[in-house]
Amino acid sequence: MTTMEAKVIDTFTQIQTRLEATPHLVRLGRLFSETVLIEIDGAEVYLTFEQGRITSVIPGPSRKTPWRFALRTSAEALEKFWQPRPEPGFHDIFGLVKIGAGRIDGDILCLVKNLRFFKEVLGLARATEELAA
Repeated sequence: MTTMEAKVIDTFTQIQTRLEATPHLVRLGRLFSETVLIEIDGAEVYLTFEQGRITSVIPGPSRKTPWRFALRTSAEALEKFWQPRPEPGFHDIFGLVKIGAGRIDGDILCLVKNLRFFKEVLGLARATEELAA
């Protein structure tokens, strides 16, 4: 496993922990039980959700793991996406697609039905910045 893959796995593990501490998101995703493929520079990570909770973060590749939809992007784009205040185009998963820094494959209807939940879950990894008083 490369250092980039280890960092991505660690980030999604942190998202898993933050999601458990965010009850409104768990409630929002209570009907979402799917496996999602996140591909970053060709490295695959499978996120398995059960009733709004991430139950497993599994590195790939795997031809045997079925997924419902996939978000494919670069490590650089994901790094910009996870900034406290991302620049235009990197603020949203559809923004990534629009500027050519990402691609969404698979069951788009499933993504759209759970769009707010999925976008907020990915946003949990955004670095927090302290506001000046």
